[in-house]
Amino acid sequence: MEPPTIHLYCSASSHASYDQWAQVCHVLLFIDPRITHICPSPLPFTCLITFLCLRASSRRQNDQFSAHHVKRQRVDTSSHHLSRTPLIHSRPPHHRTDRAVAEPSRLSLTGFDRSYPGPNLDIRPQVPAVLESSSSLHLSCQMLELFEACQQQPSDLERKEVCRARLQQDIQQIFPSARLYLTGSSMNALGSRCSDADICLVIKGNKKTDALRVLGRLLKLFKTLSYVERNQLIRAKVPILRFREKGSDLEFDLNVNNTVGIRNTFLLRSYAYADLRVRPMILVVKKWARYNNINDASKGTLSSYTLALMVLHYLQTLSEPVLPSLQRDYPESFNPLMNLDMVPEGPKHIPPYISRNQSSLGELLLGFLKYYATDFSWDKQVISVREARAFPKNNSKEWNNKFICVEEPFERNNVARAVHEKLKFDAIKAKFAESCRLLHERKELNSILPFRAIIIKESSRG
Repeated sequence: MEPPTIHLYCSASSHASYDQWAQVCHVLLFIDPRITHICPSPLPFTCLITFLCLRASSRRQNDQFSAHHVKRQRVDTSSHHLSRTPLIHSRPPHHRTDRAVAEPSRLSLTGFDRSYPGPNLDIRPQVPAVLESSSSLHLSCQMLELFEACQQQPSDLERKEVCRARLQQDIQQIFPSARLYLTGSSMNALGSRCSDADICLVIKGNKKTDALRVLGRLLKLFKTLSYVERNQLIRAKVPILRFREKGSDLEFDLNVNNTVGIRNTFLLRSYAYADLRVRPMILVVKKWARYNNINDASKGTLSSYTLALMVLHYLQTLSEPVLPSLQRDYPESFNPLMNLDMVPEGPKHIPPYISRNQSSLGELLLGFLKYYATDFSWDKQVISVREARAFPKNNSKEWNNKFICVEEPFERNNVARAVHEKLKFDAIKAKFAESCRLLHERKELNSILPFRAIIIKESSRG
């Protein structure tokens, strides 16, 4: 099936010359073969540039996970013309094509030696059917600019991989069958340049491995290694060994046999590439939560994983959903009993999801804050990405008397259990309410976080 065409309407205002626009239009036609017309409209020049940045960054992120570069299709521009058509395009049909979401590609990084599913490059951003107000457009452009500056770069992933591979060799001196895997935001496409690296040490043959005993032995080993420092054993529910790469600010959290982290990494990665609005949305929410001091599970607030699930839940439960439930629709691809070596293969055959929801990033961020500030019933509901709904709390130990309930999609426990103090819970709700009010009033990202300062800081990273 041929992909649908897009009529894209772009500004020819005083902000850019027609020569500039000719260059921009040429690039647009080159990177997205669905575009059949480019016509003048009131869309600001900077917004289109930001759109180009998102398209370019999407392709750059794809290259991180694939050893093969997809040839870009050349488009004959001779048949394209300018016209004075109103800023509107036909809504895409709500269907799944027979082209897979993820094409297999060989990946030598991250500890996965099998064919690894990368994102399908035919998944395209949804263009709003009718442009929203200029203030909402401004907000969307700010979000995209923040995303472009802060998203994890190929060089960031490479640094993590170099350290992972080196550690695996040293660890195999005392645990010969051990394998080390990068997990979490480093691999699920939701990371930023400053994201820590989560790594899972898998020791096969003994399901009852004493994690603390293993981490204790690793702690002694790491003290002898010249390339790691600041080693710290943290005795949490899932014990971890925290350390840094010597001479840098790159921090690692190593766990033992917590293989659910590998499974949910590939689930979230599948959601991240299901719609191009997902990754910018989650990154902005995490930056907002971090700035407002509600993104630290060790201090009784929300983990980044919990925040990501909260965003996915919101996008699933809109009247016109942005996302489906992948586990419900494709249970065989995310079977919790699947052999660990086959987990990366699971999402490979999932066809793309094409949402009818045409909301912009700015509109979705406003809606997200409003949903948790006024609509969601914290005391009565459990967030479930697995079921794409909020189900009522019951009297089970997992949900009863918990301030925030967010279901882990595989183990089905509460990933928001760190929020166990009413004071912290009230602070989280207050931040949602305050940010919702400010953003609705001003439609300005700076009203809820200093996004320009964050961009400058992230841009200074090597």
